[in-house]
Amino acid sequence: MRRRKPVKETDLYAPVAEHLQSLGFTVRGEVNACDIAAVRGDELVVVELKRGLTIDLLVQATKRQRMTDSVYVAIPRPRRMDGWHGQRRVLRQLELGLIFVRFYSRRKPAVEIVFHPVPYQKQKRKAAKQAVLTELEGRSGDFNVGGSTRRKLVTAYRENALQIACFLDSMGPMSPKELRELGTGPKTQSILYSDFYGWFERVDRGTYGLKAAGREELQQYRDVVDGWRRMADSRA
Repeated sequence: MRRRKPVKETDLYAPVAEHLQSLGFTVRGEVNACDIAAVRGDELVVVELKRGLTIDLLVQATKRQRMTDSVYVAIPRPRRMDGWHGQRRVLRQLELGLIFVRFYSRRKPAVEIVFHPVPYQKQKRKAAKQAVLTELEGRSGDFNVGGSTRRKLVTAYRENALQIACFLDSMGPMSPKELRELGTGPKTQSILYSDFYGWFERVDRGTYGLKAAGREELQQYRDVVDGWRRMADSRA
């Protein structure tokens, strides 16, 4: 069945109102700034209508939570659901319900209650927290500017690889043991062996050197390797 887009927000009103009426609610529009207010006994439901999920819609909906816990946002069902996992999570954390309205060219719109507003139980995952703490501990400084896309992020792993590359560039080919003695840490062997970035090459048994690609990367991250460069130069 061919779908059509609603022309305006008011197109959402009738399908949602009829659905609530079918559940036994008395429905009224534009009540004390609420797009839809529905009552059944002592139960009050409020629905805010918009053509898409926006910050303005979330602000309006959370204001309505002063009146009742049963607040929904209603929007046309998106044609593409990419990225909706995150948006649903936001709505659930705000304890808002979600309604999709699907419009057709030759039949009545269909209403889908995606989920109801229920208390959100925030679950902190220990593994996720520990991953952040481990990453923070592995960084020697703050080399990333939030929101920047000009160069690749300096993660703890990249910083460790840059440290190794810096020593190889300044001091020539070395073994993992020699590098560890300079302070490159326990992951030195695996970083050299896996060569994730394509910077390193084995020049002899147990000895590694730096490729041209690695030297180019050092130029981009001069602010990161400056301290190691001075240290290496002092020992060269």
